[in-house]
Amino acid sequence: MMRRYFTNTVFSALLTMTPLFSADLKKESTTGNEILLKQISKGFSQVAKKAIPAVVYIESSQSKEKKKELSLKLKKGPHENPFDYFTEEFFNRFFGLPYSEQQVPSKIETVKGTGFIISEDGFIVTNNHVVENTSKISVTLSTGKKVTATLIGVDPKTDLAVIKINEKELPYLSFGDSDKLDVGDWAIAVGNPFGLQASVTVGVVSAKGRNQLNIADFEDFIQTDAAINPGNSGGPLLDVEGEVIGVNTAIVTGSGGYMGIGFAIPSTMAKRIIDQLIKEGQVIRGYLGVTLQPIDNELANFYKLDSTKGALVTDVAKGSPGDQAGIKQEDIIVSFNGITVDNLSTFRNAVSLMAPGSKLSLKVNREGKTIQLNVVVGSAPVETLAQVGFSTQKLGLKVQNLTPELAQQFGYGNEKGVIITQVEPGSLASEALLKAGNLILAVNRKRVENIEEFQNEVREASKEGRVLLMVRQGEVVRFIALPVE
Repeated sequence: MMRRYFTNTVFSALLTMTPLFSADLKKESTTGNEILLKQISKGFSQVAKKAIPAVVYIESSQSKEKKKELSLKLKKGPHENPFDYFTEEFFNRFFGLPYSEQQVPSKIETVKGTGFIISEDGFIVTNNHVVENTSKISVTLSTGKKVTATLIGVDPKTDLAVIKINEKELPYLSFGDSDKLDVGDWAIAVGNPFGLQASVTVGVVSAKGRNQLNIADFEDFIQTDAAINPGNSGGPLLDVEGEVIGVNTAIVTGSGGYMGIGFAIPSTMAKRIIDQLIKEGQVIRGYLGVTLQPIDNELANFYKLDSTKGALVTDVAKGSPGDQAGIKQEDIIVSFNGITVDNLSTFRNAVSLMAPGSKLSLKVNREGKTIQLNVVVGSAPVETLAQVGFSTQKLGLKVQNLTPELAQQFGYGNEKGVIITQVEPGSLASEALLKAGNLILAVNRKRVENIEEFQNEVREASKEGRVLLMVRQGEVVRFIALPVE
């Protein structure tokens, strides 16, 4: 549709510029138009040839309990969402998230989505909601080869995840700079809508900086009209150079399919998150320790402001970086490091992407007076243990990489392993008295230092039907044998 519209527009515009009295000039112009259109067509096809080999089809198994939790996340009331049309009836995750408990499968459901390879040794980017709380992730390459993937890390707050396959010399895509995008630039989506692998669609960047949509905690979405449908989730949004400018994440739909509004996580945000997931297995965010509220017209009138720009401080955590810098309740943060705070989301996203220890210069409106405050950005508290990590339905537990913060929190010193973050009631792990906070040191007598090693050893143990865990529980080390299928 876009290509047909573009063709008609180009022909109309160029033929209008052609002198009507000259048949020869008309003929030459028509030939020129055809050449131009062929060049544009070739440009799109070249991007497709580059991207398709690096785009993969992902299938993961997710439990009923997690599906119910996810469906509840979409039940936003009008007071939570200023965009009334982004309601449960109209908003779908790409994998066809059920709207009600009655629609949730009784056991395990296979979630289907898209991912794209970002390194020749098999690191793959996708959405968190495609692979979270899963016991198995299968990846089908463009060649048709199907392999099992390892979960490296997830970030629920941006809906990003990194998985890895044990393959070499793979084709991969590189990230572009989404900050350089302009509204109206071409946008090319590649994915697996409705299971139709390697589908390419073309549109434009419809808008930038979309936020307050209640899709994720941290939002700065690219909006595009490139056709994306259920199954595209986690796929790349590309520019005309074939570089990734976004990760397709969500759509607005009344029918479950394409309606011209899709959202992608911008590459500048995605790349920072992905780099941390690969390196650390989790995301460390900048932290001020202040609670903020957007400014509406009523608040702007009350505080005698010229506009609704800025962010109102509603609370300051005692001892936090913001408290130490002198931020007070009812301060209005007007700018940071010389950048105007257009809205709350823009400021919050910027702080979250800052490395702990970064210096932040704030301009604050306090009772009508402008003051300058200097803040040293802190480190946000580690994610709730139950929200991140690798889940294995076989054992009934969930684990996370042991970070220095967690090691200090649970008193594990310099030990290495994976920490249990959640134990399912009634599971094998629960019956063996395993608990959140226990440290798994080894699986089948092989030391494990990260989620990838743990998952690989559990997978190997499944072939034998039994797994031996070496677990530290406080000061005691125990060996626990569990049957696995």
